[in-house]
Amino acid sequence: MKIISTKIPDVLVIEPKVFGDHRGFFMESYNEQKFTSMTGIKPYFVQDNHSKSVKNVLRGLHYQIKQPQGKLVRVINGEVFDVVVDIRMSSPTFGQWVKARLNAENKRQVWVPTGFAHGFLVLSEVAELIYKTTDYYSPEHERCIRWDDPDLNISWPLRTLPQISEKDENGLLFKEAEVFE
Repeated sequence: MKIISTKIPDVLVIEPKVFGDHRGFFMESYNEQKFTSMTGIKPYFVQDNHSKSVKNVLRGLHYQIKQPQGKLVRVINGEVFDVVVDIRMSSPTFGQWVKARLNAENKRQVWVPTGFAHGFLVLSEVAELIYKTTDYYSPEHERCIRWDDPDLNISWPLRTLPQISEKDENGLLFKEAEVFE
């Protein structure tokens, strides 16, 4: 396993060691001992989620203000442009974002700590994501920041307007959003 730093030190890209040949491949998608020893983080995962979306679907930017979720995100089919935004007011990287291309070929994962908003844009015809979370989904605490917020100015690789849900359409601007201390 290789840990790749990002410009936001708390957000990590994890590149697993993949053993492959003409028959296919094998990899450990998660090993608590290795993850903890290499990152200093010991998450306690309570829920696994599986999401499938078609090309040009944009989901996010989502987070939970109470019961915040750390997430370990990976793509098992297709490709996404993944974005993580620091929404911790006390952080020196507050309001900054990082991106990663996650796909079934590179098998990379992104560690999204609590206190961050997360979203992704599907680049392939179809994409499936699996992600582990450190707390349970809590719809009453879920919040959404607009994907096209002018202050965040995320450079999504779009050629046309994305397909978004009604919930995401009604997301708040970053300056109006409920954030973490």
